[in-house]
Amino acid sequence: MKLKLIALFFVLLASGTSFADTLSKVKASGVVTVGVRESSGALSYTLGNNEYTGYHVEICQRILAGLEKAAERKLEVKYQAVTSQNRIPLVQNGTVDIECGSTTNNAARQKDVAFVVTTFVEEVRMAVKANSGITSIAQLSGKNVATTTGSTSVQTLRKNKRATGVEFKEVFGKDHADSFLLLESGRADAFVMDGSILAGNIATAKNPADFKIVGEVLSVEPIAIMIRKDDPLLKRLADDTVKSMIKSGEMNKLWTKWFLQPIPPKNTKLGLALSASTRAAWDNPNDNPTESYVQK
Repeated sequence: MKLKLIALFFVLLASGTSFADTLSKVKASGVVTVGVRESSGALSYTLGNNEYTGYHVEICQRILAGLEKAAERKLEVKYQAVTSQNRIPLVQNGTVDIECGSTTNNAARQKDVAFVVTTFVEEVRMAVKANSGITSIAQLSGKNVATTTGSTSVQTLRKNKRATGVEFKEVFGKDHADSFLLLESGRADAFVMDGSILAGNIATAKNPADFKIVGEVLSVEPIAIMIRKDDPLLKRLADDTVKSMIKSGEMNKLWTKWFLQPIPPKNTKLGLALSASTRAAWDNPNDNPTESYVQK
């Protein structure tokens, strides 16, 4: 794959293509900066002491191994914690070279950044306290609904036909952990977010049995690793890495590791089975935005 990438690099130079060339950047500096999330469920989270792990973090590590081979030098990996609010600007301005969190690929974002082929298809739902009696969207009238600043989940809720006539108040957390704390502390009656993030926060709560995921599926959204636009070399390398992982069965093993088996730091198990939507994305690797998915 290395020879193919180098050949592509020279073809692009010869054609006069202008792009943000991550390979040249990291080859010159010896440093690659990875955007990570501190509380995005099993996709990306912190273990403390600037140590990050998760399903998407591991996939990015495979991509970085390929980038290192193409750069023909050892690369220092620096982790940069990002939020829903700043992740896109930090990728655009070059602070972050690759973002390995929980970002939805949609048409609006594709105008500003690029996405690697889809690795996870999310179902947006809501978490509530187990004793709240809330089981559906219709019961959110007059309630406080938590969302994370910069995320799209409550917008999705408002657009859902089942939310017609349902009036609720939004309360904002600065990150997913903060949003879950709003629910945990009683300042919010529900937390609307990607199901995997809800499951991850519940699994690491002081009393996981106090919470449950309920209600209708609000949307089906492709989640993908994010890179700068107009960087075809990194795009090709990253896409080929993911496709290879799918073909070899490594992606399926990673799913089992992060969603079906106990994970650190508390050895909690999410029990999140591989969905038909994610399997379909693996069977036909693509970077299609959420607008191309049939909404449930």
